[in-house]
Amino acid sequence: MLKHAVLVAGMSNFILGLDVGTTSVKAILLETGSRSVAASQSLPTASDLSDSSGIKAKEQDTGQIIDTLSRCIGLLPKDKLQHVCSIGVSGQMHGVLFWKAKSGCDWSNGDFFTAKDTSQLITWQDGRCSSDFLCSLPKPDSHLSVATGFGCATIFWYMKHRPEFLEDFTVAGTIQDYVVSMLCGLDRCAMTPQNAASWGFFNTSSNQWNKNILKEAGFPVHLLPQCVPSGGLAGQTCSAWHGIPAGTPVGGALGDFQCSVYSCMSVRTDAVLNISTSAQLTFAMPADFRPPDSPQSASSISYFPYFDSSYLAVAASLNGGNVLSTFVEMLTGWMKELGAELSDSCLYEKLISCALKQETSDLIMSPTLLGERHNPIRLGQVTNISASNLSLGHVTRALCHGVLNNISSMMPVEQLQRAGVSRIVGSGSALARNEVLRQEVEKAFPQQVVYGQNVDSAVGVAMVLCDRL
Repeated sequence: MLKHAVLVAGMSNFILGLDVGTTSVKAILLETGSRSVAASQSLPTASDLSDSSGIKAKEQDTGQIIDTLSRCIGLLPKDKLQHVCSIGVSGQMHGVLFWKAKSGCDWSNGDFFTAKDTSQLITWQDGRCSSDFLCSLPKPDSHLSVATGFGCATIFWYMKHRPEFLEDFTVAGTIQDYVVSMLCGLDRCAMTPQNAASWGFFNTSSNQWNKNILKEAGFPVHLLPQCVPSGGLAGQTCSAWHGIPAGTPVGGALGDFQCSVYSCMSVRTDAVLNISTSAQLTFAMPADFRPPDSPQSASSISYFPYFDSSYLAVAASLNGGNVLSTFVEMLTGWMKELGAELSDSCLYEKLISCALKQETSDLIMSPTLLGERHNPIRLGQVTNISASNLSLGHVTRALCHGVLNNISSMMPVEQLQRAGVSRIVGSGSALARNEVLRQEVEKAFPQQVVYGQNVDSAVGVAMVLCDRL
């Protein structure tokens, strides 16, 4: 179908790749012949909502996200947007938002889609589901455990604490699924296994939701999305959009993690280390690999569905660039209390400069501020404190070292070697911005470390569609 669209359109030789991330959105145009990025734009969403509920909620303003996405696309060259032959969308996994069916949403406003009749986005960082609550849920028929911030767990929480909230909506999905639904004018949510697996209660071997298990627990199964293949189409644009013609094929939304890996894993002997808001280290499993039948809740390694029935072995840490951001925010708050002010970006640069002068530190920091999914009660620690290692250089160096030590403990070097990994491909905004982190990566792994170009989800999702033309 995509190939047909290109042949008919003639000059339609760009793929629009969109990524709806945790802190920003990105839009790129990939030239189909050269597979090169012809244009790129990124904007921060500034969509986080404050939590005054006391339930550790992490929510974002859906309307703000959609508005930012529309503005971002509007910055791309209009002459190239007119020759877009397909659209790929990726985004932050695990989270959930709710909306009414097509009849209740205004999805036909041409160049500007509004977020009417939707809930706020409950993100993957949401902490409202306690360990006790998660233990009370039925056991899934899946190899993946269920954690707080996962879509199905969040819906279970609303069932127990705010059942009336769910009555207002007829559809649920991730934020990237919502974007696809808007573009195509769908009255249902079409979700790929990559995003479905991130919700929990989804069997990746059969590509089916655990409907019987969920029904017995009283779960509103009518909210579950319909499944479409990863890399397949969800529909076509229902109207012209920023100059992109109506009827343009739109791929089913994909996971930002898988798309990031797709953009840079050139050979199976590569491992990809991504450090952005969170951190992930991954490598491809053999083609004949099949995951275990049940969750391995105590394991730091998960197996994420990739493409064509294959899997990635993943150490997915909740603690990455967000730890450094929290450190900067803490220092900024202290400075304000002392009557001094410095912007976060300026302070970040100064911290990196100090740490670059401090090549090592005997200060030991375990920066697991958010715990880990396989060990949610594990919090951060600082040890081996002395009068000589309390400078900003020591502390920042120890913090960066701690982030790498944590992820490498989740997926040890020996495991990478057994898997035949010969190279680490570094990616992610935090890694790109922070030379100290890059130095610590090269200390942590004996393999060659390279930093890929165009390593991001927006490029990856466009490449997926390009490879299927």
